[in-house]
Amino acid sequence: MKVAILDDYQNVALSMADWSSVAARAEITTFNDHVAEPDAVVERLAPFDVVCVMRERTPLPRNVIERLPRLKMIASTGPFNAAVDVAAAKERGIHVSTTGGYIESTVELTWALILAAARRLVDETLSVRTGGWQTTVGRQLGGSVLGVLGLGRIGRRVARVGAAFGMDVIAWSTNLTPEAAEKASATYVSREELFARADVLTIHLVLSERTRGLVGAAELGLMKPTALLVNTSRGPIVDEAALVEALRTQRIAGAGLDVFDVEPLSAGHPLRRLDNVVATPHIGYVADRVYRVFYGEAAAAIGQWLDAVGS
Repeated sequence: MKVAILDDYQNVALSMADWSSVAARAEITTFNDHVAEPDAVVERLAPFDVVCVMRERTPLPRNVIERLPRLKMIASTGPFNAAVDVAAAKERGIHVSTTGGYIESTVELTWALILAAARRLVDETLSVRTGGWQTTVGRQLGGSVLGVLGLGRIGRRVARVGAAFGMDVIAWSTNLTPEAAEKASATYVSREELFARADVLTIHLVLSERTRGLVGAAELGLMKPTALLVNTSRGPIVDEAALVEALRTQRIAGAGLDVFDVEPLSAGHPLRRLDNVVATPHIGYVADRVYRVFYGEAAAAIGQWLDAVGS
């Protein structure tokens, strides 16, 4: 048996979990780089019986799965992975496993981005490192308006932190009710009011056909020129071209972004160069406790599958 661990960017997968029960019966190969083209993915995975994928870093759609006749198991980290075509896998008798996880790390990163953008922490840190001193006037969050787009498990926690900071928290999503908003220390408003009133707009929605492109040029046009947009959910929820234009022309003041349309972000992408953007490389879930659960439960699932097939 051969096991592939994909997109182990930090080269930590084998140290974050006990893989001994797998290593005793299978050859484990970790890949620290990323390949994106379907042909390249198929070429890489052709020799493997088991593939461990880290969230949606490498999609496994039908047109890839059907070209991997040796593949017998996909171990996906996290409780849900929209980038794996589970139906296609099941049709071919491929076992698909998932894991638990934590959401706290994403909540924490959301606030790290909000604070970094509001207080221009990157600029001020670079100033100190290069021998300078104060260069900007930061923004106090207390007394301003936090707009939460999507008040689910993560959005509710983000809202409560905003309330603790003394922010006026407002929220909207398709199925949100005033009663549910109130329980999360937020006030329910209309979609238009959310964009128009928010000093900080933070996005916490699941990517679907309904939410893809939900934040476009019209929505960005409703926002205050002093507003900040923060996205730690999924890149395609925001029309990326419209966002780049809004940031470039300072139609909005800035953004804190952890997710993008295509990841990894291309080397020449404008979001890498705009000085009113704080960008991180999709690290909302990249934290020690999360990784231990992800890789630990993935290793256990692979070990149990090897037991079941008698390897």
